[in-house]
Amino acid sequence: MGDVGQFLTLDFLRSIERETCKLKTDSTSAAHAMRIATCQLQEVRADIERAASLMNDYAQNAERHGADLVCFPECFLQGYDIRPEYIASVAVELGSPLFKNVLRSFVSVEPIIVFGLIEKDVGIAYNAAIAIKDGKVIAHYRKTHLLEREAQVFGRGSGSPIFEVQGTKVGINICYDLCFPESVERAAALGARVLVCPCNNMLPHDIAEEWKSRHNELRSRHAKAYDVWIVSSDVTGKRDQYISYGPTSVIDPQGTVVAQVPIQEVGMVVAEVH
Repeated sequence: MGDVGQFLTLDFLRSIERETCKLKTDSTSAAHAMRIATCQLQEVRADIERAASLMNDYAQNAERHGADLVCFPECFLQGYDIRPEYIASVAVELGSPLFKNVLRSFVSVEPIIVFGLIEKDVGIAYNAAIAIKDGKVIAHYRKTHLLEREAQVFGRGSGSPIFEVQGTKVGINICYDLCFPESVERAAALGARVLVCPCNNMLPHDIAEEWKSRHNELRSRHAKAYDVWIVSSDVTGKRDQYISYGPTSVIDPQGTVVAQVPIQEVGMVVAEVH
């Protein structure tokens, strides 16, 4: 997996549960380089307070190891579930008091945080992702390419927001977007050097097995074709007849996977991008 250092193990002791975060760092990296952390976590469903608290813990941990940006999975704030009744019960408006409380919880976190959520706007739900800095939204993306069942409950997004981290332009895709080269091409055409991608590949067992290695193979081709870094964050674990193998990985513009959280493990990797 390229030039990477050792895993460090850090324990988060919380009243609800004990989470273990495994961190991989490159001991040869330069101090001025942009560093991105990306997390592979178990799903949190219908518990915004707990999801925000968990992201806060990982973001603060990433900050201690020099990360400038931390990425979390698709719809992580509420949990990915496309049943209409679930979406109706958890979708949030970005201007709502509830979401403003979420933003306030990240005010003291130094790195930029990117995470997925189920958004509601004028009665329409969206599979969205936002980038937050100092408790304020600096980029807002809505998933453009929707699976057939997603298209029945989510509005389709448009646009490709770009924001800067340490002088490097960063774009956002969400999961299935990465199956379409034009999604990567569009961000690259706007100057993005890095594409951060919240994902949720909690899939039926047979499909999960089929895609176990194909995700990184496809993303590696796109990274090489459009000369970008692709950083994905995914969930892990099992739910009913579903399982997620991730991947949560960092792929360089040569198409090489330079860092990846091991399959079926909860953890975080930090990689230098340039």
